[in-house]
Amino acid sequence: MSLRDAVVAVDVGTSAVRAALVSATGAVLRSERVARTSHVGGETFDADALLTDVEAALSRLDAVTDARVHALGISAHIGTVAVDEDFAVVAPGGGWADGRGTDVPIADDLLRDILTVAGRPVPTGGALALGLHLQRAGAASQVGALLSPKDFLLARLCGVTVTDTVDAAYTLASQVRTSTWNTAALRRLGLPEQWWPRQASPYEVVATLLPAAADRCGLPHDLPVVAGGPDGSVGLGLLLGASTDVIGDVAGTTDVLARLISSVDDAPLGAVVNPAMVPGLWTAGGPTGLTGGAVADWRTLVGSVEDDVLAAVEPGVGGLVILPCMTGERFPRWRPGSRGAIIGRTSEHGAAALLRATQEGAAFTVREGLDLLDPSRDLPVVFAGGSSRAESVVQLRADVFGRRLLVASDPDVTLLGAAALAMIGAGVSDSLDEARATLGVSFREVEPRPGVGPRFDAAYAHWRAVRERLAG
Repeated sequence: MSLRDAVVAVDVGTSAVRAALVSATGAVLRSERVARTSHVGGETFDADALLTDVEAALSRLDAVTDARVHALGISAHIGTVAVDEDFAVVAPGGGWADGRGTDVPIADDLLRDILTVAGRPVPTGGALALGLHLQRAGAASQVGALLSPKDFLLARLCGVTVTDTVDAAYTLASQVRTSTWNTAALRRLGLPEQWWPRQASPYEVVATLLPAAADRCGLPHDLPVVAGGPDGSVGLGLLLGASTDVIGDVAGTTDVLARLISSVDDAPLGAVVNPAMVPGLWTAGGPTGLTGGAVADWRTLVGSVEDDVLAAVEPGVGGLVILPCMTGERFPRWRPGSRGAIIGRTSEHGAAALLRATQEGAAFTVREGLDLLDPSRDLPVVFAGGSSRAESVVQLRADVFGRRLLVASDPDVTLLGAAALAMIGAGVSDSLDEARATLGVSFREVEPRPGVGPRFDAAYAHWRAVRERLAG
């Protein structure tokens, strides 16, 4: 194929929508970013406003002028949108921190079954909980389907209800081994089976754009659209491909960790199990909770500090401990009630110390998940996301983890991952590994610095001890 043959990718984050026109030869021909216009905290969001933002980002690509577009792929944050039979929104969209319905009691034996077959260590909200909330509120009769944010976009753009196997796993209503709905549990809970759409692989072509939607987006009529997936999982899919001898870390507002496993039974206790982007495999891992988001929050409080100044701060920051878990701990501890804290600050701890201690706290949070996934500490970490842009953070992560880092040449792996899924769906690539090579994503190695490991090990042990004391 030529440079004019292309796919379109969309990545929906909590604060912005990004869209890109990517050639079949891997070149990003054009990209656009649109800040989301509605309240987009982790709890709820305006789904109709999100659709408007996505259509605006796509229309600015001017894709039909610049290229022959073959497919569209979308990744988006996890959550739930309840719609009626005409795809109109019937309740505020829920984000990853949506707690609606988590207080609805479920019999202990049923809850154990749901968590076991869903590959989840704890109940964390999602479509199942929102369905129970709407049922209790007497609004169940209005609901035609429960969709992820990405699936809501597909419904409005293509006129179909369909989900991918990974978004389905986040509902708590799917059986992770078979990627089929847990109909026995749904019947016991009295939740209609028609609420749950067909499951498809993330790169399967599941629909085509409606003419009116195509016109609004500036895309060809009847453009094939692949099922897509959750943003962190799509980014990890691009990083990992079919490799079982590495751990992936997409470091954004939260870090999302995963390694590929050949059997659900191989997952360690406390890990989330999802179907992998590669058929016949699964991922074990999960989102850590606030990490990069905590660092960004501290930057707004103390101001900017140069990268070399942060790198010069001694390991352990003179006993200063910052816990970044302002919205609770997720993988691997799963303590939603945890909150952030500052311990051990003196008058000598200025802006650089505060930021570095937060970066250390984020790295320590990730290390705990990595060590659960690989207790031997032998596997390297494939690293991407916003935090990989700063060299001081990259070296800090290698030192704290005590592992070799393979740093992706392009940190935006969720957007490129959506492009890779579209490339596979369009027949441009045969696999994620091939698509990653076509997109030009390469890796450079960063080793832990000699001699600093024991100092970070001591700081990590101190950080964990402080956290456990505060947790009671």
